[in-house]
Parts: sequence; structure tokens; C-alpha cells
Amino acid sequence: MIVPELLTRVLAAPAAVVAMGAQPEGGGPFWVQLAPFALILGIFYFVILAPMRKRQKKVSEFQDSLKVGDKVVTTSGLYGTVAKIGDASVQIKIAEKVNVEVTRASVAGYQGQDPVVPEQGAL
Repeated sequence: MIVPELLTRVLAAPAAVVAMGAQPEGGGPFWVQLAPFALILGIFYFVILAPMRKRQKKVSEFQDSLKVGDKVVTTSGLYGTVAKIGDASVQIKIAEKVNVEVTRASVAGYQGQDPVVPEQGAL
């Protein structure tokens, strides 16, 4: 008598699982399964990638607009005047007869003004 009762419970278990809300295999259309991933990628783009591109564009425009005579500050804290501009570097006059050559990327902004792009805090 115990065996038929146990067999009935085992066979009824899959129906009970489906009744509790479990999805049967197959899960629906393919695009419905990919929708959460697409949503996450969209959020990632608008929260991280779009502002980063905007910042890079602003910095690039600033570095391209440098000209001889501009008073600048480097990322390392040197104050000086642009003496010569090359393709990838800039010579900065920091004292009489003292020129320092730095990369364009190390020029942070103009003297007396805020940096072109404010520093982001550490995560």
C-alpha cells in the first residue's frame, strides 16, 4: 500500500512544479529572452560610454586649439607658457631659458581656469 501512494506523489511532482510558476522548457520567443541583455547594454551606453566620448571630444578640441603664447598648466602641476607646438608634444617655457617638452595629453588647462575636464573620483 505504501508503494502506490509514493508512486502517485512522485508522478504528481512535475505538475506541482509547473503549477508553482516554473517555466516549461522553451521559455518563449527568442527576442524576449534577449530583451534584458539589450536593456543592460543600452543603460551601459548612456551611463558610461556616451559621457566618456563627450569628455574625450572636449579634451581633444582643447588640445587642438593650443597656440604659442597660451599660459597653461600640466597634469603634473607645471605652470608655463606654450613656446612651441609639435605633432604629439608641446614645449612649455617654465622659466627664463628653461623649456620643457611634454605630450599634448599632459596639458590640463589654462592657468587660472578650471581644468578642461574635471577629475573623476575613484570608484
